[in-house]
Amino acid sequence: MTLRPSPISATVDFDADGVQHGFLKLPISTDISAWGAVMIPITVVKNGEGPTALLTGGNHGDEYEGITSLLKLANALTAEDVSGRVIIVPCMNTPAVMAGKRTSPMDKGNLNRSFPGDPNGSVTLQIADYFTRVLVPMSDVVLDLHSGGRTLDILPFGASHVLDDKAQQQAALEGAKAFGAPYAMVMFELDAEKLFDTACERQGKVFVATELGGGGTSTPQSMAITERGVRNFLIHYGLLEGEVDMPQGGQVYLDMPDASCYVQSQHSGVLELCVALGDAVTKGQVLAYVYDMTRTGSEPVAYRAERDGILMARRAPALVNMGDTIAVIADVVDRLEA
Repeated sequence: MTLRPSPISATVDFDADGVQHGFLKLPISTDISAWGAVMIPITVVKNGEGPTALLTGGNHGDEYEGITSLLKLANALTAEDVSGRVIIVPCMNTPAVMAGKRTSPMDKGNLNRSFPGDPNGSVTLQIADYFTRVLVPMSDVVLDLHSGGRTLDILPFGASHVLDDKAQQQAALEGAKAFGAPYAMVMFELDAEKLFDTACERQGKVFVATELGGGGTSTPQSMAITERGVRNFLIHYGLLEGEVDMPQGGQVYLDMPDASCYVQSQHSGVLELCVALGDAVTKGQVLAYVYDMTRTGSEPVAYRAERDGILMARRAPALVNMGDTIAVIADVVDRLEA
């Protein structure tokens, strides 16, 4: 079936040299705006021939390192700085960003579980479709900036995935390292089918993901890592001149081989974490307890590590429900190779 063109229109010319600030406009009709539009900010910085980098933040609306760093970059980057083209979208899911929530208040859509999208679908599906059929095809490399949002706290890392095309995987892996976060990893996704990552990788693009903190805020440390990482990414792939700035003390390599890395709660209650982010853990070690808040006199439920490694992510709120991820464990490895 042939899909109709995207209903989204851009106010920028992707082929024009210079710096342009504009919007991706998605028509909507609501109770408060009969002939309205979702206005997604976009900046295009182009200087002659060269690769195209797509930089995205706000895929989830409560993850602020990417949003803030890309807004700052859009204000600062000049055409003279660039060899090629840089497309900056700080707030991919603008309705979610404006609400400060992971998902869109317009349709409850989780953008990063909505790809490849649908031009005839809900607002979130239409946004996903535009990225899949318009922005990704014109890009060579893609950097999608995430953090843990309000419900997770995560070690700062650049990440790639295991791919059938090993040359593509190696190119992404080198970008994940060059991002220059304290950690670099090969990441295992619980369900990759509808991710932005997968939509890019299936088109043969070099895709680098990040996680850069969490708790629904940013810190001076997480912002410094993010801003340095974005610049490193552009230098590594030839869009900016300069030297990649790696962290002092080197980089720790992590691997997530399978779903046993994720520890998910089978109970509801109040969570007591017994291990700090970045701590080494051993198989069988108690990671957390969940206490029943509906009665006294009941023993807490212990959650244990199913593998050796380090705690790379943890739940941020102390209240926990069945199915919530409590902790994520990654293996520490000597090298990362495709």
